Amino acid sequence: MLSIEQRIAEDIAAQAAQVRAAVNLLDDGATVPFIARYRKEATGGLDDTQLRLLEERLRYLRELEDRRTAILSSVDEQGKLTDALREQIESAETKARLEDLYLPYKPKRRTKAQIAREAGLEPLAQALREDPSVAPEARAEAFVDEEKGVADTKAALDGARAILMETIAEDAALVGELRDWLWDGGTIRARVFEGKEDEGAKFRDYFDHSEAIAKIPSHRLLALMRARNEGILELELVPPGADAEQGHAAGEARVALHAGIENQGRPADAWLADTVHLAWHAKLHLHLKLDLFGRAREAAEDAAISVFGDNLKDLLLAAPAGPKAVMGLDPGIRTGVKVAVVDATGKVLDTATIYPHEPRRQWDQSIAELARLCGRHQVALIAIGNGTASRETDKLAGELIKKHAALNLAKIVVSEAGASVYSASETAAREFPDLDVSLRGAVSIARRLQDPLAELVKIEPKAIGVGQYQHDVNQAKLARSLDACVEDCVNGVGVDVNTASAPLLSRVAGLSPSVAENVVHHRDGHGAFRTRKALLDVPRLGEKAFEQCAGFLRIGNGDNPLDASSVHPEAYPVVERIVARCGREVRNLIGDAPFLRNLKPEDYTDERFGVPTVRDILKELEKPGRDPRPEFVTPSFAEGVEEMKDLTVGMVLEGRISNVAAFGAFVDIGVHQDGLVHVSALSHQYVKDPRDVVKAGDIVKVKVMEVDLARKRIGLSMRLDDVPGESRGNRPTREDRPRGKGAARKGSPKPAAAPANNALAAAFARAKKD
Repeated sequence: MLSIEQRIAEDIAAQAAQVRAAVNLLDDGATVPFIARYRKEATGGLDDTQLRLLEERLRYLRELEDRRTAILSSVDEQGKLTDALREQIESAETKARLEDLYLPYKPKRRTKAQIAREAGLEPLAQALREDPSVAPEARAEAFVDEEKGVADTKAALDGARAILMETIAEDAALVGELRDWLWDGGTIRARVFEGKEDEGAKFRDYFDHSEAIAKIPSHRLLALMRARNEGILELELVPPGADAEQGHAAGEARVALHAGIENQGRPADAWLADTVHLAWHAKLHLHLKLDLFGRAREAAEDAAISVFGDNLKDLLLAAPAGPKAVMGLDPGIRTGVKVAVVDATGKVLDTATIYPHEPRRQWDQSIAELARLCGRHQVALIAIGNGTASRETDKLAGELIKKHAALNLAKIVVSEAGASVYSASETAAREFPDLDVSLRGAVSIARRLQDPLAELVKIEPKAIGVGQYQHDVNQAKLARSLDACVEDCVNGVGVDVNTASAPLLSRVAGLSPSVAENVVHHRDGHGAFRTRKALLDVPRLGEKAFEQCAGFLRIGNGDNPLDASSVHPEAYPVVERIVARCGREVRNLIGDAPFLRNLKPEDYTDERFGVPTVRDILKELEKPGRDPRPEFVTPSFAEGVEEMKDLTVGMVLEGRISNVAAFGAFVDIGVHQDGLVHVSALSHQYVKDPRDVVKAGDIVKVKVMEVDLARKRIGLSMRLDDVPGESRGNRPTREDRPRGKGAARKGSPKPAAAPANNALAAAFARAKKD
């Protein structure tokens, strides 16, 4: 079997040597951002996406090896580990295959089959299977023994059947074959439980729904699973076939063929056929249904987590407004609008609470107060949270701008997702111990306009709310993925060590939360860092942590201009070599793009730093510390469109992409309810992945195609020539997709009656051909 490194190499389209180098670096404590940016020679240029996949696969394969070792040990302790079984276990490539092989040896509660074996009924089961020419009752008479708990021939045959059913159901080869067969051609069928139609109205698109289990999109499977968990839908796994009856008959035929059982009219054949029927329905199909539902759900969760990570990345890397004085408005009605003014560095200058809305309606007084604060602190931008009363507060800010044009203000509605979580967090309490919780949200809203990345890292990623069924997925895997996303974003942008908060610093490669706190304390006590080397004076920030973090920390206006760049201190000798040959000082060299582009990276390599690193250094010297995020722009919401009832079909509006899912993109158009642009309406061209067209934070123009006030749904299109009511191209909508037939079934599923002999015979013939 291939080594772990070879298997991972195939998964990420790399060489085994590259993977081996990356694994060694990870095991040595290196972080993904550090390896991707500063160890290109070692890994052959693996990027952060490949390294994250490598990290995940490495975790899985090492867990697989641990499980393999545990299974070998368990079977060996039982004295049942044959050479053949050992070879099968050692060659198993998936956890599912391992568990199939282990199933007969897995310690379990006493089953009916075990009790039957203890009663001496295994020879009866073997005889009936191997020689069906004798009537079961006649053969069972010899095994009746009241002392062993076998009261009559019926009890003997029931015990023999239990043994055969367990033997068949624990056949690893059969289980593997049936798993592949069901996955390749099986269908998930959803039916609404009787009487649950009204309660589950939001799931009505799935009241009678069928779809291939291997092809069902992530969002639909998770919706079905949620509906099942809420007791709205019953989900079944229908085997491949023209209908459910033929599918189950085909499954039984496969079991019979594998077990060597065929109905030829012999005395025991009917009994054996019933045994196969029960083994399929009560054991194999039930077990594989749970198994494949779990497999499909895991794939759906992975897709949903990927969508969440992509959206989070887009949000974190949204354009920053930059170092400008900002007023944050956290809208509210009865409790008032919370106001916070921060300076260009994010320091809180002033706070207030105004009551422009019901019940006080202090509109003019509120405008006067806001004008006073803006004038006093030279505010440039007003950030308005997009929650309750957002549009009313946006209108207030608009009137402020008109009445006080001399203040030269601009307003922007920003997502306040997670602001309330931050306000009540320990981080916020440490940051603003004397500030009321309700005002902390306004501060967060103002700061996230200045620098979304620096502010949003203070909030648990899951609370930011750009996910797809985020509460339905594996929370540990979600947290791990989102933390990796935040880490990649922070290190991709870089962090000013002299202004960054502890939460932001804790996301820098190599810095733990406690060490990040120590950096802030040292900075507060000793003043701003003048060099990167000075970081080594921070308690518990040793050489290893310095190696990991130094390249991602920036020191502007320090003693060494390279400290403001992404050039790692370990590579400063390369720059010194360039300077020596050019005869120019570093400060004069930085930013001289024409000169730097004429240099050949090959001329400055050595045994440690190759062409990839030198090329990165030259590129960084052109624009040191360059922020990779886009320029800051704002959408213009239409005047007079403040609620869903203000929308009319055919209206064209501007909005900001708030979330991207596998089925389309959600757009904030300023009416407190995001609209959906279905994937089929994103472009005139075929769109496979919505993120190929839009990303969270993008500003787009959309046409209103549908407004459903009752269900609070807004249908939008980015194809502005679309005509409402006409069918869209590109791909079928949910309503156009084929559905299953038949009425909803009642109650819990039960094993169906044994199919007629002709149906089973036909299925058996097909199984033989397969």
